[in-house]
Amino acid sequence: MELHEMDMNLLVVFNRLLAERSVSRTAESLGLTQSSISNSLAKLRRLFDDDLFLRTPRGMEPTPFAEKLGESLPYAMGMIHSALNQQISFDPMTSTRAFTIGMTDIGEMYFLPRLMDELAKAAPGVTVTTVINTAANLKDEMEMGHVDLAIGLLPQLKAGFFQRRLFRQRYACMFRKGHRLDKRRINLEEFTGAEHVVVVAAGTGHGEVDRVLERSGIQRKIRLTVQHYIAVGPILSSTEMIATVPERFAQRFAGPFGLSHVAHPALLPEIAINLFWHAKFHREAANQWLRSLLFELFSG
Repeated sequence: MELHEMDMNLLVVFNRLLAERSVSRTAESLGLTQSSISNSLAKLRRLFDDDLFLRTPRGMEPTPFAEKLGESLPYAMGMIHSALNQQISFDPMTSTRAFTIGMTDIGEMYFLPRLMDELAKAAPGVTVTTVINTAANLKDEMEMGHVDLAIGLLPQLKAGFFQRRLFRQRYACMFRKGHRLDKRRINLEEFTGAEHVVVVAAGTGHGEVDRVLERSGIQRKIRLTVQHYIAVGPILSSTEMIATVPERFAQRFAGPFGLSHVAHPALLPEIAINLFWHAKFHREAANQWLRSLLFELFSG
């Protein structure tokens, strides 16, 4: 198929259908009627000779062909959007821009103090709101511009997104000061013999640690499971439990909670903490400025 054979408006409809999985919601988001969206879908089905979307109890599910098309289309449309919209200058000292950044609870504790201190000097009128990275619709929210950037271990953000490495880190084993394991290094026998608090952190990629430990046959005595890392510090400081945590979390929060940490005795993969943004906003001046600031503050 040649480009001159394609009505680009149909691709806009397809892109929104892929995100919304609903004719009515697609119509509402594009400011069109439902019949208009249905007619566009019918044209797309004829053009591609594929059903594209099938009605199910969960909504309109894309066919394998539609999923394949959806891997590259958001990126291509984002680049077209950037080319058509000329870059507008951004002056951080006078701007009152409100940014929204996706991050985990660890991210809020690690990134925000230093970021907000720098913004107070470099961009005093700029405000920041955070949203949790594990939100099911993070990908769509970033595509629609409701979330400007996301930081973390986010394997679900692939097609249509740019990413830049901030840093890599290992995992550490953490416990209260004075714990029987509070020494320079511990072995696997000592690790498995202790009681553990485990953080689920769903949707962040940290769950791979649990899978690696299981595949290695390392059985932990899990006494407590929590949803967020923010709970770990107070729990460890007043119990005999230990936890597997990202190294920079351990470095930043050992002092305030009276904790110690050592290199993890299990062979665990390093994790990459990346900065993500949607291709649609790759050339937006404000987005570029905040990306550069975050990289300057936290890379390495």
